[in-house]
Amino acid sequence: MALSPLGLLSRVVGMGAHTRSFISYPRHEYFRRLLCNILGNDITTGQIPDDVPWAGEIVRDICYRNAVRYFGFKLPAEK
Repeated sequence: MALSPLGLLSRVVGMGAHTRSFISYPRHEYFRRLLCNILGNDITTGQIPDDVPWAGEIVRDICYRNAVRYFGFKLPAEK
């Protein structure tokens, strides 16, 4: 992925989808698996630090929190 070495991967808003139908769930799961594979490869090759909790936060940001922030929704902890 071109954004990973540039440090921009953590800013991605996630997978854009126009539907929340049942059939879209496999696409989102596939996106998450590819994302984790990219991060795992980057850790293995030494492109990013070998810090699993930190990488987990990046995955949470990409899959949820970045979109919440971008669209201006409140995070559950920010009530």
